Amino acid sequence: MQQLMRYLTSLSLAAGLAVNPALAADDWSSEGGDDWASEEGWGDDWEEEPSEPLLPFRINGFVEAAGGFHLQENQVVEDRIDKTYNLGEARLGLELEGDWRGLEYSLKGDLVGDAVDEEARGELREALLSFGLGQSTDVRAGRQVLTWGTGDLLFINDLFPKDWQSFLIGRDEEYLKSPSDALRTTWYGQELTVDLVWSPLFTEDNYPDGDRLSYFNPMSGGQTAEPVSTNAREPDDFPEDGEAALRLATTQSGIEYEAYGYWGFWPEPNDQTQVMSGGKASHPRLQVYGASVRSPLGPGLINAETGYYNSVDYEQQQAALLPNSEVRFLIGYDWEAITNLNVGLQYYLEWTQDYDEAESAWDQMGYAYMAGEEYRQLLSTRLTYRQWRGDLVWSLFAFMSPSDEDYYLRPSVTYRASDALTLSAGGNVFGGENNYSFFGQFEKDSNAYLRARYRF
Repeated sequence: MQQLMRYLTSLSLAAGLAVNPALAADDWSSEGGDDWASEEGWGDDWEEEPSEPLLPFRINGFVEAAGGFHLQENQVVEDRIDKTYNLGEARLGLELEGDWRGLEYSLKGDLVGDAVDEEARGELREALLSFGLGQSTDVRAGRQVLTWGTGDLLFINDLFPKDWQSFLIGRDEEYLKSPSDALRTTWYGQELTVDLVWSPLFTEDNYPDGDRLSYFNPMSGGQTAEPVSTNAREPDDFPEDGEAALRLATTQSGIEYEAYGYWGFWPEPNDQTQVMSGGKASHPRLQVYGASVRSPLGPGLINAETGYYNSVDYEQQQAALLPNSEVRFLIGYDWEAITNLNVGLQYYLEWTQDYDEAESAWDQMGYAYMAGEEYRQLLSTRLTYRQWRGDLVWSLFAFMSPSDEDYYLRPSVTYRASDALTLSAGGNVFGGENNYSFFGQFEKDSNAYLRARYRF
């Protein structure tokens, strides 16, 4: 912990040295400068001609310091990384955007000094070209963050890559969505909008991999921090290992209707058929077909979404080693309960299609409990309370599963000290009756975090 505090203190001093000269200049210019001009009698009449921009593009960014630590002793992770904290980093984010002869371009990336991994690295979040084809078609090509669907932190038809590790250790929520290298074409009709996304190579989720988060290993019957990725193979053959997604959207009488399709792979390497013979886990093929609806209702908005997950490679003989097909469904409602207090509620269901086969296969292997429940249910609520004209925001996002008997809490508070400076604090708290359930396996990964971000 001392090492983390020294790291963040050094970062804060560096940020202060960078920022203070600009602040001092602003203070000097405001001390009587305008009054002096007014007293001379010509200050109000002075008109400056608009100046040409110095650069042919716009640039902005931020600097951020973030630190987080475990709330419980997590020996398997601490032994691996030799630290009691799982977040300690300085981040410089830059965004450049502009246009040239109808071609819009944007570049977004971060430079990160990471005290946990003891490295400096670059992260390219966006490298994008956008242009129009005719009067009704837009094209976006390059690295980009993609999202659709109606769920709040619950994703059914949004199969675009996610960074679950960032989400669970306290980085800003924007980092939950990982970028895709993709071509997105959007056609706008009078009644219908069509979105088609093609990625030449599949991008997997950044799942808990033992680096900063432990997970349950059924073979050992306990927590482990052994990296999954070293024993997994990501689809990487072009073009057969690409993925495609489709969305059809329309609005009728104020009600939004959407239909979805996805053709690609499961986001995590859950094909274990080769592992038993010493090979690597892989991503089995996946097709998803779904729909959603969103509409005003009473004082708020109601939404519902469903999807059928067709596990293409599933075989009855390998029911414990391959993912089963599923039907997924959610329904949610969001409204302002009282002034400045917003409430969001959701119910989510995963229905395993060939559950009896999976349960029998796990039972034969001696791990019957790993079959889970045929109907996995999840309840969620988001409470958001704003004070001081929205500068202070209290939030609690809570997941609770009555079928798995586990939970996940995300409390946070955010204070906007100025237009530039934002301070955040919060936590990720897990628990459950069993150490093998979805949230219960992360109980020892519970953590708290602090972040400070200065925008420029």
